[in-house]
Amino acid sequence: MTDGDDRTAVEGLTVEHRTTPLGVDAARPRFGWRTASRVRGRRQTAYRLLVASTPDRLTIGRADVWDSGRVDSADSVAVRYAGPALKPSTRYHWTVELWDENGRPLPEAPTARFETGLLSTDGVAGWDGAQWITMAGKAPNSPGAPLLRNQTALDGGRVHEARLYVSALGVYDAYVNGRRVTVPQDGRATHELLTPGWTNYDTTVSYFTYEVTGLLADERQVTLAAVLGNGWYNGRISENSVYHSPDGNRLALKAKLLIRYEDGSTQTVVTTPDGDWRATDTGPYRADDLYDGQTYDARRELPGWTANGYDASAWSGVEVHDFTTRFPGSRLVAYPGESARLMPQWDRRPQSIAVHTGGSDFTADPTRTVTDPTRAAAAALTLHPGDTAVIDFGQNLVGVPRYTLRGPSGAQVAFAPGEMLNDTSAGADGPEGSVYRANLRTAKATSTYILKGDPKGETHQDSLTFYGFRYLSVTTTETVTLTGLTGRVATSALRDIGQVTTDDPDINQLISNVRWGQRGNYLWVPTDCPQRDERCGWTGDTQVFAGTGLYNADAVSFLSHFQDILTDSQRTYGADGAQFPWIAPGARYNEPVGGSGWADCGIVVPWTVWQMSGDSTVVDRSWDAMTAYMDWIRARTGDTCAGQGAIFGDWLAFQVTSTRLVSDAYYAHSARLMADMARATGRTAEAHAYDDLFARIKRAFVTTYLSGEEGRLTVRSSLGDPPPYTPGDSPTRPEDDSQTALLWILKLGLYDTGEQRRRLVELLAENIGNSAAYKAAHPDSTRAGHAENTLSVGFLGVNVLAPVLTEEGQVELAYKLLHQDAMPSWLYSVRNGATTVWERWNSYSREDGFGPVEMNSFNHYSYGAIMEWMYESMAGIAKDPAHPGFKHFFLRPHFDPTGRITRVSGSHLSPYGEIVSEWAVRDSRFTHRIAVPANSTATLRIPTADSDSVCEGRTPLSRVRGVEHLGFESGVASYELPSGRYELTSALA
Repeated sequence: MTDGDDRTAVEGLTVEHRTTPLGVDAARPRFGWRTASRVRGRRQTAYRLLVASTPDRLTIGRADVWDSGRVDSADSVAVRYAGPALKPSTRYHWTVELWDENGRPLPEAPTARFETGLLSTDGVAGWDGAQWITMAGKAPNSPGAPLLRNQTALDGGRVHEARLYVSALGVYDAYVNGRRVTVPQDGRATHELLTPGWTNYDTTVSYFTYEVTGLLADERQVTLAAVLGNGWYNGRISENSVYHSPDGNRLALKAKLLIRYEDGSTQTVVTTPDGDWRATDTGPYRADDLYDGQTYDARRELPGWTANGYDASAWSGVEVHDFTTRFPGSRLVAYPGESARLMPQWDRRPQSIAVHTGGSDFTADPTRTVTDPTRAAAAALTLHPGDTAVIDFGQNLVGVPRYTLRGPSGAQVAFAPGEMLNDTSAGADGPEGSVYRANLRTAKATSTYILKGDPKGETHQDSLTFYGFRYLSVTTTETVTLTGLTGRVATSALRDIGQVTTDDPDINQLISNVRWGQRGNYLWVPTDCPQRDERCGWTGDTQVFAGTGLYNADAVSFLSHFQDILTDSQRTYGADGAQFPWIAPGARYNEPVGGSGWADCGIVVPWTVWQMSGDSTVVDRSWDAMTAYMDWIRARTGDTCAGQGAIFGDWLAFQVTSTRLVSDAYYAHSARLMADMARATGRTAEAHAYDDLFARIKRAFVTTYLSGEEGRLTVRSSLGDPPPYTPGDSPTRPEDDSQTALLWILKLGLYDTGEQRRRLVELLAENIGNSAAYKAAHPDSTRAGHAENTLSVGFLGVNVLAPVLTEEGQVELAYKLLHQDAMPSWLYSVRNGATTVWERWNSYSREDGFGPVEMNSFNHYSYGAIMEWMYESMAGIAKDPAHPGFKHFFLRPHFDPTGRITRVSGSHLSPYGEIVSEWAVRDSRFTHRIAVPANSTATLRIPTADSDSVCEGRTPLSRVRGVEHLGFESGVASYELPSGRYELTSALA
């Protein structure tokens, strides 16, 4: 782009990493913005923040809340509010003035706004007497979801604005004047799913704020209503948690509706045991459970119960729930991120429909089977008793099915979701073509609908549970016609901010699988799987995937919130109140034993969020918890400089590394990250202490595991025990020179000499290469049973495999692994029809059938961590740890030496703007299109035979104004680039 193109704009204004947020409870909110410019070298040198009560006051001299004054700074990420104390339930307007590199003001920024929440955490202040209320006399787990309602006369004039603050013990669907409360998403309204999400209820409960002014328009009464579901609060998912009760927990609602009138007066409607609040469990919501599904009986619908004028006099009363008595210290806080929502743009329609008739042969009826996707998407399907329809949405997704039915009153239709279809291979749990459900274990996962008999049809989608599925098996007790079926997608990963595409369709499918796995498992907390009787916040999965997750989606608030939940869980469920547990929030699998690689999530996630966002808030907020964890390990292991233990080892690896080595390596990893975070946040003494700790761990590690006997370097990764639990057909005997051990040693520099490093790389390459000679030399190794150029890592090796190979000059081997489709490999699942990433490398194959059901999820994103390498080394968009948040970053694409990939397009919306890296190789020419956002810089490393051949147009890049040529070495030319857009070419050897 030429220097004369002076288009510059200020955009992307955020508060607390959100756009126009409601319910901000931070006392000193963080502001952020971006400068979009096509001017080379554009950068900010100063800013001035203005906050006012109305948009017209956002000018110098009139800003009546806060004027920062001119601040000479390039900061535009997490800039703290420093004005007077903010008021609760108040809308604020803000903008920012910027000055560029020449000291000139940049064009005027747009006006943005945010609104504070109740600015309290005790559940009392700001709630105007609202209490936790529950249906009087209802026993826990008795049939029927509680329906609560209150109708109140509006006592003022014209409504100016209305806000609803609401939470539940359980989950809620909220209604105002007959309409369900929605939230804005992508320019239209959508519904949330399972609010208020999942926390450790005994310590923290979230509430949400809604703009509901439009729902009160032209009404003189207001009806506030809610449906309550069990959610995570009352179900076997919460077994082994402090708040769990074997006899069940009663559900409760807490809400405040704040109405402001144009004359300045206000009115509130709050949940109290007296007044007009009424409740019933006689409605259509008969049963709901996160694992087992939902039963809805349309015959029991209560028309108009959420609207004004409904007669609820026969309903039960309500009473105060005992929650605050049981857990007086539990905080009620504004949810700090975005909710889980139904996302219409990702919804899926049927791609095929097969109708099977009764009988043991489960025969498909060809006259009612539709294989054309266009026809299937719109097909009307009539089912009779004994029929089974199998519907394929073409994509493994997470959410709920939406369906329209016509049939007689009392007809019962069951929708049973699953991820795979049975074939005739081993492990199938039904006839060929039926929906495979064995891997759900004890989860019943069924959406059951009982028709009321409306001849016009009746439409329903569950709202008190969720499912993980690609297929639906549909059966009915009477003849029913099914139309309008949709797989509704729900996620907390609401906004994609990164993409990588190639000219290799298999790699593109893998990328799609990774993204869909993230959508499905980023649901309130980062889960392990969405389908079986688990769906927990496993911390090992979370930390491995965090980098990929943040490249793909706007997930800073999501992961920061999870870190807060993890810190809560540390105190309650971690050993000695100091260990980070392997699950958060507390759930049925809690156990305070050594969990290296899982527990270290409490260190890895803050570091990763800080690196990707440039905001160190999560580091400061987590510091005490992180140091408590590190001190706890040292108190347990003392001067041995050993880790805490690793019950899972390198989970589901095809070559076992001892838990001792895994634990010691992760102890070193966390010590290094702690030193890094300490330096960045001004904790100089702590940085030195953690540097010293890392050095001592390294010395002990090298002494313990690196053996040079008989002049041959060996990594003693068999030293110690295998993981005590190795599910299914996993190998159990640890081996020396395992892939995972070699990778972590190289990643952390746990060696003494360059010669040792060289030999470690050779050992790694030999292990991965797995040649006939290697197998002959290692006949007892599990590697002997697998193909050449295959991986053998599990959860804790997968995210370091390709990066370490690339760093060690083994790019071709990294690409060979990427392209491999023999088991174990990333493309093995793609070759076998996967549309999400699997839990096991061998979850299924057409040749061998289904893997062991005890651990066989087909939507389990951990192995999708390879996509971080795709961003950083394939597309070449790589963060610079010395300059978090992409203030400075690297553009270092590595083309594919195998020749299978010749074009890659990558982008990532960083805190400073969109980074673009698109390259192609053709006829020994390398072309590279680049975008470096304003207010940031990049170091470009571009492959070339001759640095003089690297040109923008006909001008050598080294002569382009503002560009600094850093040198040429080993076929790579390096440059320092100011912001701007570049289209480059270079000659390859």
